[in-house]
Amino acid sequence: MFVRILFSALRITIAVVAIFALLWWFGVRMPGKNVPKAAQLSSAEIELRDELIADVQTLAGQIGERNMARYPQLNAAADFIENSFSRAGLQPRRDTYELHGRACHNIEAEIRGASPEILLIGAHYDSVFGSPGANDNGSGVAAMLALARRFAQKSAQHTLRFVAFVNEEPPYFLTDEMGSFVYGGRCKARGDQISAMISLETIGYFSDAPHSQTYPSLGLGIFYPTVGNFIGFVGNVHSRPLLRRAIALFRKHARIPSEGAALPSFVPGVSWSDQWAFWQHGYLGIMITDTAPFRYPHYHSATDTPDKLDYDRFTLVVSGMEKVIEELAAMKD
Repeated sequence: MFVRILFSALRITIAVVAIFALLWWFGVRMPGKNVPKAAQLSSAEIELRDELIADVQTLAGQIGERNMARYPQLNAAADFIENSFSRAGLQPRRDTYELHGRACHNIEAEIRGASPEILLIGAHYDSVFGSPGANDNGSGVAAMLALARRFAQKSAQHTLRFVAFVNEEPPYFLTDEMGSFVYGGRCKARGDQISAMISLETIGYFSDAPHSQTYPSLGLGIFYPTVGNFIGFVGNVHSRPLLRRAIALFRKHARIPSEGAALPSFVPGVSWSDQWAFWQHGYLGIMITDTAPFRYPHYHSATDTPDKLDYDRFTLVVSGMEKVIEELAAMKD
């Protein structure tokens, strides 16, 4: 009896070890050399930081809570984004749909490349009920606008498309009423060749405090840091090649720590933004995130205000993503 119990326990142990080994090899192990800590900002990055501060302040400070319950503020945010694209020399377009008798606007700006393949960079501009949404997702929108400005006068092999999405937050979250779901469906119907979708989602909060980083399961905590000083690259299993390419490029120019995860979409957090909508329409997509639900004390609260963000490290993320986009857009398949 004892021998049978011992062998049974051994088989279970071997199975668990095998599962964790596979998880590490296929979902956690990422290419490129990580950096141990964030660097100091360059003079160009100081200018970028000023832009990010100004745009987050406009969205979360001046406009504030913006959603269907605060419809005028939602439209004010749309106007701000549209005007920001225009001031950058781009030609914005509103992709509008109706929800509960009201017009809702996704806003896009495109930079045509030599190839019809599209690299799409997106961020949702609505905030959850009761929150001004500085990090969620004023940070993502500010980053998208800053990146659009930097590519506005450049050319690339692939077409670049910057899109601000409406209605990502509940009660539309992970439904066909999300702005990104509507937009992705229209892209699919038109036959848009979106080779990669990058969702910028809560990218402005970092902490060096011990145990400041948590995870949706104990198993994941085995592989990743317990200090929330890194930026995360997250994707589903299907988008694993895109994820690995993106984080390798980021680490090539890295001035801030990064971690990556290519996991099944049912793992909590993996699908929690607009990349989910593009997965539903057959596109590859990844999320760049500070993992807010597992790190940010002010997540989905009235205290998610502009003063809570770490603008230096936020800037390093955007600076790194500029290099990622530059190289992805220039790549030829």
